[in-house]
Amino acid sequence: MATLLSTLPGLLGGLIVLSIGAEALVSGAVTIARRFSMPPLLIGVTIVGFGTSLPELVVSLKAALRDAPDIAVGNVVGSNIANILLIVGLAAIIAPIAAKFLSYRRDLLAMLAASLLMLALGWSGDIGRIAGGLMLAGLVVYLVYTARCGMAEETDVEPEHLPAWRRSLPVAGVSVVIGLGALFLGANWLVDGAIEISRAFGLSEAAIGLTVVAVGTSLPELATSVAAAIRRHGDVALGNVIGSNTFNILGILGITSIISPVEVSPAIASTDIPVMLATALALTALIAFSRGIGRVSGIGLLVLYSCYVVWLLAG
Repeated sequence: MATLLSTLPGLLGGLIVLSIGAEALVSGAVTIARRFSMPPLLIGVTIVGFGTSLPELVVSLKAALRDAPDIAVGNVVGSNIANILLIVGLAAIIAPIAAKFLSYRRDLLAMLAASLLMLALGWSGDIGRIAGGLMLAGLVVYLVYTARCGMAEETDVEPEHLPAWRRSLPVAGVSVVIGLGALFLGANWLVDGAIEISRAFGLSEAAIGLTVVAVGTSLPELATSVAAAIRRHGDVALGNVIGSNTFNILGILGITSIISPVEVSPAIASTDIPVMLATALALTALIAFSRGIGRVSGIGLLVLYSCYVVWLLAG
């Protein structure tokens, strides 16, 4: 109990600082990009899409450098599972999501392809620099193709509609610097706290990475999707999750493995990655055959996530 009380503030503090850092970085970067006349489409595809996944990137990279590969890989796999079962489930309960398969076909197929690639890499036992480079190249191709097809989201707020102080380049620059600093500080606290808790309670680093760390680093996606659902923009909530899942695999694991190759434990490769693929297939099936996700389906997704977490921690 003493160990939990001593590590809990750092763990919670890391989650909070990560969220603040991501928001500050994205806000400043979007302002700078708009001031230099970057197209809104390009901003949405690169800065905003990349920014909401920055917590996962920094945490996975930090974990890999700290020789904690289970947290690095578990963070990505667990985030993808939570994105569909937890975040889409909550969004659907708040407001049913109507979706046509043709509208999401390109992005769903990209998510499924990335998930299948992750399954193959898991069976191989490690993700090296060459594989990481190919994953990152695949992400670039996907982003360029998406941008050219006009499928990316545009930024919601134009700089001229922001308060004057938010439109200032110096303020935007400071925001970017503060955001970067907060991300790295929060990642340190979160990874250190997760390792300490796993050791104190006899839990595997994989279990902590797949649950606490994964959900914590998915807070930007959770906040975005829930807010979109409350405003009855279910398409935004759904698109945010699908894009994030593709980016998590190709971008985060790609960059992480280029800098520090990671091993994939047999447990994650044989169980959790297949679960991640199954959730991606389930989401695709719901959209293809049900033309959306209703409240009953949302409740079902949440029940499945609860069962998965209980089974994971009990094991």
